[in-house]
Amino acid sequence: MKGWFSRLLAVTSLATCIAAFAAPAHAEKRVALVVGNNDYRNVPKLQKAVNDARTMGDTLKQLGFTVMVAENQNRQAFSQTLLAFDRSVEAGDTAFFFYAGHGFEIAGQNFLLPTDVPAATEGQEELVRDASILADRVIERLQNKGARTAILVFDACRNNPFERAGTRAVAGGGGLAPMTQLPEGVFSVFSAGPRQTALDRLSNNDDNPNSVFTRTFAKELTQPGVSLVQVAQRTRRLVSEMAETVNHKQIPVYFDQMVDDVFLNGAAKGTPEVAAKEGAKPAEPLQKVAALPPVQRLAPSNDSVNAPIAMFSRHNGGWTVVFSIADPTLGISWRMGEAGDFRETGFIDTLDPRTRKRMPNPSIELPADAPGGTIQVRYVDTSGEMQGPFPIRFDPEAALIRDQRKILDMTATSWLSFREFNGLLVYYTHLMSYRCAIREVRVGIDSAVPDKVLKMPPCDPRDPSVIPHDAQPYLKLSPQTQSVSVELTYRDGSVSEIKSFRR
Repeated sequence: MKGWFSRLLAVTSLATCIAAFAAPAHAEKRVALVVGNNDYRNVPKLQKAVNDARTMGDTLKQLGFTVMVAENQNRQAFSQTLLAFDRSVEAGDTAFFFYAGHGFEIAGQNFLLPTDVPAATEGQEELVRDASILADRVIERLQNKGARTAILVFDACRNNPFERAGTRAVAGGGGLAPMTQLPEGVFSVFSAGPRQTALDRLSNNDDNPNSVFTRTFAKELTQPGVSLVQVAQRTRRLVSEMAETVNHKQIPVYFDQMVDDVFLNGAAKGTPEVAAKEGAKPAEPLQKVAALPPVQRLAPSNDSVNAPIAMFSRHNGGWTVVFSIADPTLGISWRMGEAGDFRETGFIDTLDPRTRKRMPNPSIELPADAPGGTIQVRYVDTSGEMQGPFPIRFDPEAALIRDQRKILDMTATSWLSFREFNGLLVYYTHLMSYRCAIREVRVGIDSAVPDKVLKMPPCDPRDPSVIPHDAQPYLKLSPQTQSVSVELTYRDGSVSEIKSFRR
């Protein structure tokens, strides 16, 4: 896993940067497999999945991908297609997998249904498992092939294909479960959120050959200078707005484990790649720009590849910023912005075994209202040479969300707590304290399906952990209540696992 997703070395000079883009990137070629299944034999047929796959295939070809298009795949054909895709992927490649068709979730695992999947009923989950493709295996296969970047897109959030009048459906849900535990280097997009169905069309008069999600996603994917995260965010907003026009809830979600920003159609204006070209020569045609390596990083301002990284933590008094530096250091200094004097961080009462000297203080404090900007960091190495300065971006809003999300993930057992005081209460004070990372909280009372939305006060970035005095951080429950389930939708659209809390 470590070899698959190892970071790129920082670019050390502008000349090297330009040369890297001009040279053939055979270790970073782009390959894609798009699958569309319409003609199901034993479950309801679909109308637009094949068209969706063809549209995505054409779109990815425009972006410099070598594309395999597979239609109406039965189990054997699907397996053979995946084997062919495996053979096309080499170490360092960017791999794109798109699936349109029926998908099904069983016990938190996602299965892609071939056209010959049997019409299973209650208690026949194993029939579905054995006859289908496990979505997680697609990721594992790309990992085993050494793909550097894996992008998976699923337009499969439709109704339960196994529902039949007069029968009880196989246990599971229509559509797919959130993939929250992705390895580094993987980006996945779903056409709708949990328990939501994806629209094929907006009305009977909607003659677009593609589903609402695919028509939008394909268009956004070709916008120049837009990162993959921005594509997912724009698609989510546009699709949800279109669905609302017909009183339908469909909010696409994405799960991002990328180390860096990914640009499939050229880097954004103002990034180092684009700046290097401006004034030098006219912009390259779209096809050539699309073939550039997809990962963009901000290079440090000197030749060291051991540039510091920073972790931001928000507390009542403001921000704590902790620097991590790979080299042994004799001193650390910093400043905000491009001008002004550098300030020493001082030392802590600990000896660094590598230098046998007092260890420089690796942290600094920023006020709660510190604006966004660039922190310049430099350090003295063991030979006495000054290294840096190195730029570290500080975005207060993004840092706050990231910090609170990390805390919520680490403290999931504390999300809810039961109390008996003039009746049975369930408190969600913990969730309120870290609400800046949360878009929505749903709970289920004596149910494994969270279906009730909890009211949360708005986030106050000036004092994010304080609960307003007029907020009610608890629910009153029936004395007979035995359990409460909870699910979080985070600010980036990703969804937590459903946690269950018992009295």
